[in-house]
Amino acid sequence: MVKEKQMKTALTIAGSDSSGGAGIQADIKTMTMHGVYAMSVITALTAQNTLGVREISDSTPEFLKAQLDAVFQDIFPDSVKIGMVSSRDLIEVIADRLIYYGAKNIVVDPVMVATSGSALIRTDAIKALVEKLLPLAMVVTPNIPEAEILSDMKIGSREDMVNAARDIQEHYGCSVLLKGGHCVNHANDLLCEGGRLTWFDGKRIDNPNTHGTGCTLSSAIASNLAKGFSLAESVQRAKDYLSGALADGLDLGRGSGPLNHAFIITGGM
Repeated sequence: MVKEKQMKTALTIAGSDSSGGAGIQADIKTMTMHGVYAMSVITALTAQNTLGVREISDSTPEFLKAQLDAVFQDIFPDSVKIGMVSSRDLIEVIADRLIYYGAKNIVVDPVMVATSGSALIRTDAIKALVEKLLPLAMVVTPNIPEAEILSDMKIGSREDMVNAARDIQEHYGCSVLLKGGHCVNHANDLLCEGGRLTWFDGKRIDNPNTHGTGCTLSSAIASNLAKGFSLAESVQRAKDYLSGALADGLDLGRGSGPLNHAFIITGGM
């Protein structure tokens, strides 16, 4: 008799990236490399590559709901990562279903602009995101430009990062991982969790190929939360994984290329 093996599960709710470097594709690769079973609910199809986003075709609210129901009614996820959701209607469906099923370990990556600079969310959807999704999240993972929008503050220093992270947490009730990669002086990230501040020091890796870094980090955090690690531990493990994927030096495409999510397997070859 074959002994059953129980595997932790993670769900990504995000857009599809036809070039494979970000979105659903990056999330599934990341979750798989962390040893969790990855499931996906697609919010939109995008025609994009390393040079930019050409077209976006949103899922209908009805089809999005059907996807969420299909997942939660069969294989309940141990964690949920939410990425690109471009419209208010879709955000409202996601929030409704997550509340209905009592989803846990929710990580929100407030994707607003692609690495290439292309806008990925409509203006009215930003308001819905902060009102509907952030209060459900365990942690939100904005970069500097996204945190400036969420906090309505200009961020140019470590002190500014602290003030913005505290403001976001106080307003929306979730922990905040404010990523410092867009700062000119450092690549350190700040976790604001229950009023406790934790800095995660990082060094800049000389690699211009950063397509999908935000998707990868948030999915890695969700994967580690699914496996039972604390939020701070999940962040550290996710940062270590992302650093390895960047340092591998994959160079594909004519723009800002993707990471090597499978560097653990292919490294040294």
